[in-house]
Amino acid sequence: MTINRQIILVLVFTMISFNSCKTYDIEKDTPDCIENLRKVFDKEQKCDNGVNVKKYTFQGNTVYVFNPGTCGADMTSEVIDYNCNSLGFLGGISGNTEINGEDFSSAKYESTIWER
Repeated sequence: MTINRQIILVLVFTMISFNSCKTYDIEKDTPDCIENLRKVFDKEQKCDNGVNVKKYTFQGNTVYVFNPGTCGADMTSEVIDYNCNSLGFLGGISGNTEINGEDFSSAKYESTIWER
């Protein structure tokens, strides 16, 4: 095998290796509007710890909870539906636990789609 051919083969395998290691910032199949909200959310949050977006099933629908982290007291986590409509806020000074008149503890955790 010639040196040029060997170099080309090494370059091809290197490119394949780098492409196969591609990482995603957010879980695959997340709606575009949630990804757009996540980008804005990431820029606005000042906390370094505990900032995340989690996916749940709640009242028969997929919802996303945007958790601002643990750097301040009385912070709220917004609950957003699959179509990017705000359903309300959890936590805060009142310690709210209800969304649409139901305690959010009935929600089924699915996955963490993004975290800082």
